[in-house]
Amino acid sequence: MIRVVFFVMMAFGLAGFGTVAWIATRQSHVEAAPLPQPKKLAVLTAARAINAGALLKPEDFATEWMVAEPGKASEFTLDTPEIRRDLVGSMTRRALAKGDLVRQSDMIKPGDHGFLAAALQPGMRAATITVDTGTGAGDLIGPGDRVDVILTQTLTDQNLPAARRVAAETVLSDVRVLAIDQKLVLGASAPTTDRGNRTVTLEVTESQAQRISVASLLGHLSLSVRSADGVQPVAGNSSDGPGEPGAQKPGGKGRDPGTVWAVDVSPALGVTHEAPPPSGGSMRVFQGAADVKEFKF
Repeated sequence: MIRVVFFVMMAFGLAGFGTVAWIATRQSHVEAAPLPQPKKLAVLTAARAINAGALLKPEDFATEWMVAEPGKASEFTLDTPEIRRDLVGSMTRRALAKGDLVRQSDMIKPGDHGFLAAALQPGMRAATITVDTGTGAGDLIGPGDRVDVILTQTLTDQNLPAARRVAAETVLSDVRVLAIDQKLVLGASAPTTDRGNRTVTLEVTESQAQRISVASLLGHLSLSVRSADGVQPVAGNSSDGPGEPGAQKPGGKGRDPGTVWAVDVSPALGVTHEAPPPSGGSMRVFQGAADVKEFKF
């Protein structure tokens, strides 16, 4: 009986020990299992400081990974190639510091109502002129470029010499291009039905808008793109012609290169063709029927 009781107790002991070991093993597996990590999303941030009213460029965007929290989706913009393309050219309503989240609610996109008015600097106007593809530098001019507006006109006064019947002058200097046709963003597509003529919208003052209105009736308008560094060349070199370079241009910025006449471009127009002197002649003076004198010269 003692042996039977001993073996029964041993069996219960082994069973209890096995149960405890199994429970401990399961608990260690549960504790060792990794906890689910919170989901992170790629969001858009400002790669540099951006002033309010600036048009966003591709290099203005940076990527930051952040934890997605419920209810805060409106505070950030996902970073995808499609969203980046959609935001290029948008205007910021507020200033952004480097690393700030880019929110679509802070942007005005091209085509939105009031975009052009919001893109203008305080006190400025938007004036539109028509230029042909050749004199408008083709597709080389884009929104954001700074240009000079040149007026070329043919004078109809027939009393003027040919050398003074065609003239060109810069009517506006260093003005910003806002739009080309319906294209408000550099690189955006804008369907045009007439490739021979294009409309260019410029940011000007009120007086400059009036000058453009008058100039468009006087003659042909063309554009020349200015250097990005804004440095003016030294006036007075041999190619300046007989104008008066260096004078301040009324209604515009920078220096006036003066009026360029046809003779300044083609000196041949200034050559006068005089009649050759006579090769010789004579004159007879009659003093009565018998007195005739002849004078040669």
